[in-house]
Amino acid sequence: MTQIALQPIPLADSLPLQGKPEATGGCGKPECGTTGCGSKNTAERKIWEIRTEEQVYAFLNDKTVSKTNRYGQQIDLIAHTEGKLPVGRSMFINENPAVGSNPNRNKQHGFFFTADNCIGCHACEAACSEKNDNPAHLAFRSVGYVEGGSFPDYKRMNISMACNHCDDPVCLKGCPTRAYTKHVEYGAVLQDPETCFGCGYCTWVCPYNAPQLDPVKGQVSKCNMCVDRLEVGLKPACVSACVGNALDFGVIENIPAGREQARVEIPGFPSPEITQPNIRFQQIKQLPDEMKRTDSMPVKYHKDDKGRYRPAIDQKQGKTQHWNLARLSSRENPLVLFTLAAQTATGAFALSFLGAQAGLAGFAGFAQSAMYAPLAILCFLLIGFGLFMSTMHLGKPKRFYRGFNNLRHSPVSREGLGIAIFMGALGMHVLFSLPGNSVFQSIFSSVFSTEITALIGAERAAGMARVFGFLALFGSAGGLYYMYRCYRIKARPFWNHWQVGTAFVGNMLSLGSLVAGVVIVSTLLFSGENILNVTLVCAALICVGMLAEGIGHTAHARDMGRAEHEGGASYYIQTTTFGKTFQLRNTLLGLNLLLAAALLAGMLVFNTVGTFTLLGMAIVGTTLVATSLIGRALFYVLVIPTTMPGAFFWKNKGFEDHARDIGLANMPQVGVAPLRH
Repeated sequence: MTQIALQPIPLADSLPLQGKPEATGGCGKPECGTTGCGSKNTAERKIWEIRTEEQVYAFLNDKTVSKTNRYGQQIDLIAHTEGKLPVGRSMFINENPAVGSNPNRNKQHGFFFTADNCIGCHACEAACSEKNDNPAHLAFRSVGYVEGGSFPDYKRMNISMACNHCDDPVCLKGCPTRAYTKHVEYGAVLQDPETCFGCGYCTWVCPYNAPQLDPVKGQVSKCNMCVDRLEVGLKPACVSACVGNALDFGVIENIPAGREQARVEIPGFPSPEITQPNIRFQQIKQLPDEMKRTDSMPVKYHKDDKGRYRPAIDQKQGKTQHWNLARLSSRENPLVLFTLAAQTATGAFALSFLGAQAGLAGFAGFAQSAMYAPLAILCFLLIGFGLFMSTMHLGKPKRFYRGFNNLRHSPVSREGLGIAIFMGALGMHVLFSLPGNSVFQSIFSSVFSTEITALIGAERAAGMARVFGFLALFGSAGGLYYMYRCYRIKARPFWNHWQVGTAFVGNMLSLGSLVAGVVIVSTLLFSGENILNVTLVCAALICVGMLAEGIGHTAHARDMGRAEHEGGASYYIQTTTFGKTFQLRNTLLGLNLLLAAALLAGMLVFNTVGTFTLLGMAIVGTTLVATSLIGRALFYVLVIPTTMPGAFFWKNKGFEDHARDIGLANMPQVGVAPLRH
């Protein structure tokens, strides 16, 4: 496991905790009274004011602490810093430099949930939202449930879940802006909404749906462990509000009084192996062998031979196949266009540039023509369009530059760097290719003079163009690889398959060859040159690309069809809710591959390219664009994350879609956010 460097404070100089605390400032030590450590700067400012009517159960009470947790990680987090951090560092909560009085503030804390005690009253959820001043469509803590059995032995188990402040926080690794920090203090994983630019990647990688993307504000926020309350010895607001004694909190691995279990998972809870979450469970009451979710997700949980509940497919929608073309559109549409445009630009430039460098017939001649620079400019515009769409996908597009902040961990940052190198180097390649361009020379000499062209030097310019061309290929390779890595997410099993690589590389080869082939073949036809070799190469690469895509789709369908997890549930949706659309894509892809292969074989046999061949390739190209768009839209729409169960109305995608369809979502108190991120 890759260890995360623990930090005493986040990127910002203070922790701007959300909501309206009862007071801000002070340290909470009994001897400080109301003056806050006797400092004039903190006079009458407390980190959190302890109310006179605060009940005993609201206070932390960890008298003994284990040395390590069940994963072997030390609970004393100062040990992870190798003595580089002092024990009494301030967290600067709301710009207050005071240090809290909690004697275990450098120990890893976590939640303890007793499922047998939870009555589903949502008091924890309400207390959390009240403290953090959340709008109706956001909840850092939410209560869902699973149910099973039949009358009279019907059972329901409620689950209250927030951020688990994991030992291995994937949100921190994935965030490109470094808005997340794993703190030495309490082991809290805190997020700064002001640093966030709203890409939502942390919401993809988190298995527990802890980070909440607000489409109104365009930023992510989440549970902050109520560290201001912890500093003065109080448990988080959600724990203090629990009326059934279901929630508790303290140093991890400490079992609260009256409990006898400390399990790491219960029915409906995703695998703890992904992030090693700091939450423990007790669930003693006997449950049926099969527990179902009440939300629209086609997942249920079945008890295995070891007594552990594992996900399985729940065919709630039956087996009828539908089109649902309108539902292919989602808020991820910008990413559909970004990925396809980036892969097309990469493939088109690589084919034209490498073909010329290898001296292939047709490609070398095209590189000397006036149309080479326009093709490179077209690739530049394609990648520029893709980056624009990717930026527009952000909640705060003007902060796009923050996407390079986490090159150490985030594949999103590395993908962005690779694409940026590709675009920048491609621009320089175009610039240094212009002195050798006949059209540019004629315009340049008529506007200025031939001396400037001579000053640049044609040979030197060609050499620099070659250098930047290879640099562009290097950047595009890195960008495409990390684009693939962005989707290998354990919390989204439908994506966590090598088929993502074959789809991306396949589209790069097929769409890139299509664009390059159209420009190069048109240029050679206009100049009266032989187009056979170029057409053969482009047709062959289109076939290879579609074949790679088809092999990946076949293996993916086989594996997901056998899977008993959320990936299998996605495949079930793919073959039912979008069944006819899925079949259309597969049929078109297969027929298109056969047509392209037949045209390629005809050219090899007859050693010529006729009108019917070009017409057939036009049909192949048109169908290829259609299948690529449908396939990429399905890619984003179908994925089902490993997340916590919702309720019948709350955290239920089916209800949210219904509310939007009938207009109920227009009432903000319903808690259904607009799809405008």
